Amino acid sequence: MTALATRRAEARALFEGHGLPTRRVEEWKYSDLKAALGAPEKIGEESAGWTLGALPPGVESFDLAGADVPDWALPHMASNAMGAASLAFARAGVALRVSGAVTEPLRLDLSRTGHLRVVLVLEPGASATLVEQAAAAAWRNVGVDIVLGEGARLDHIRLSPAAPQAVLVAEYFILVAAKARYHGHFADFGARLSRAELQVALAGEGAAAHLSGVAVLDAKRHADVTTHIIHRQGGTRSTQLFKNVAGGGARAVYQGKVTVAKGADGSDSLQTAKALLLNETAEADLKPELEIFADDVKCAHGAAVGDLDADSLFYLRTRGIPEAEARALLIHAFLEDALAEIAAEDMRGGVREAVGAALAGLA
Repeated sequence: MTALATRRAEARALFEGHGLPTRRVEEWKYSDLKAALGAPEKIGEESAGWTLGALPPGVESFDLAGADVPDWALPHMASNAMGAASLAFARAGVALRVSGAVTEPLRLDLSRTGHLRVVLVLEPGASATLVEQAAAAAWRNVGVDIVLGEGARLDHIRLSPAAPQAVLVAEYFILVAAKARYHGHFADFGARLSRAELQVALAGEGAAAHLSGVAVLDAKRHADVTTHIIHRQGGTRSTQLFKNVAGGGARAVYQGKVTVAKGADGSDSLQTAKALLLNETAEADLKPELEIFADDVKCAHGAAVGDLDADSLFYLRTRGIPEAEARALLIHAFLEDALAEIAAEDMRGGVREAVGAALAGLA
């Protein structure tokens, strides 16, 4: 049995032991996947599709549809049920290896129903930008392994367009070596159930992870970002900034856990999650959490849910700005600091444009 086949068999056993997550699983209490999908057999064993843009110099790719893969492209053994399902059932996917500084963005488009596996390895000192776009599908489950070598840098932008009838799940397993930096931004416009789960390990001194994101939701759309950052070594840093706007009967979820391991002294972590509810039927669930086993750390978290500030709205109205326009200005301003986390101006402009279009349709 090949190494890949062995890992798939182990993953299948893990998934079958756990089954589809329900609200009884703490990490899924706000996103009942089993209820959204119905019978367990609906997850099937189909493989989703992927399309890769032209690869710039310094990037090597490998198709994971084969029976065996090189050691560097082997998917990790997933530690949760849906990550295990993507590894067990996907017979399609892509592995990418980056050497050196890559200035042109890597563009990955995901499509169709089914399971998919993606592996991205940055060699020590390498740098790249990954732009991931997830098109609508009836059902898709994607597992993504990202490994950053010492001193590597990755900017990752994920755009998930509105898909009112879809169930879209993605799990990211991210390993950050010493002095490396991962910067991820997640823009989600909701689905019947949309969930992105990130498990980030800061494995070497000086490693850093910066997560940010926005969600703009209406009707019955749902978006869930669940994160777990583990500071395994001292001198590591993480930040999280997520902003959500929900109208109609939409539901926005953020669950963020930070664990500082024993001996990881000098770790620095900040979590911020905020949500605007535009009417009484919208809902936001924000749950930051800290777990600290080390000394001499700097960790903080905060969460807030509310409506637009009445005084600010009144001020704009007294300046002759119509109420609808004033509300739009305040919502854009609320989201802007999260959008500003996207370093590349052209990427930031594209996400801002998508946000503007979503806000224009809010009810």
